[in-house]
Formats: sequence, structure tokens, C-alpha cells
Amino acid sequence: MAIVRVFVTDLECALPLYGALGFDVQEQWGPAFAMLQREGLELWLSGPGTSAAQPWADGTQPKPGGFTRIVLPLSVWTENQAAIEAAGGRICNGPISGPGGTQLIACDRDGNSIEFFD
Repeated sequence: MAIVRVFVTDLECALPLYGALGFDVQEQWGPAFAMLQREGLELWLSGPGTSAAQPWADGTQPKPGGFTRIVLPLSVWTENQAAIEAAGGRICNGPISGPGGTQLIACDRDGNSIEFFD
């Protein structure tokens, strides 16, 4: 099974959006960490209180945002757009059509990218 870790600033604020994306909470350990799952993908949401959020040896502080992203079918966006937006999701780019298909990039409240592709 594939696992992706996503850093968030507030787990309780992040959970509704990922629920609207079709992820189910499998486990939650307090206000800082939750394990979610959707169709074989395990997603770990890590808040500031997790061990993964501790500074690296060179002082780099792990934080939300960036361009690494999960990719979901475009139909997840179109079928759940109202719930996703109500939970803080917003379009960051697109839709853009190219030789491989159409992509739309949304972001969660912390700037983590979520790609919807068809």
C-alpha cells in the first residue's frame, strides 16, 4: 500500500476537506495526527505536534505546502465541488487541457496541492 504524508497546521480544520475528497479516517491520535484511506491510498495528516514535524538535522522545519501532491480522478472534484469548497478547498490552477488529459489543481487550507486529472 502507498502512504503519503501531508503536513497541516490544524488537523481538525483539515479533516472535513479530506473527507469531502473521499478519504475515511482509519485512526486519529489526538489533535496532531490522523491516518486516512481512500481506494488503497493511505494518507497521513501530520500536525505541528507530530514527530515528523520536528526540525531536520540541518534545521529545516517540515511544513505544509509545496508541489508534491496526491492525484485523484477529476470526477471527484466535479461530483464533490461544493463540499470541497465548503471545507476550505480552493482552485489554484486550471482546468488545463494537454496531450495527456485535463488537470485541475486545488489546494487545502495549508497550501497542499491536490491534483484532479482525467
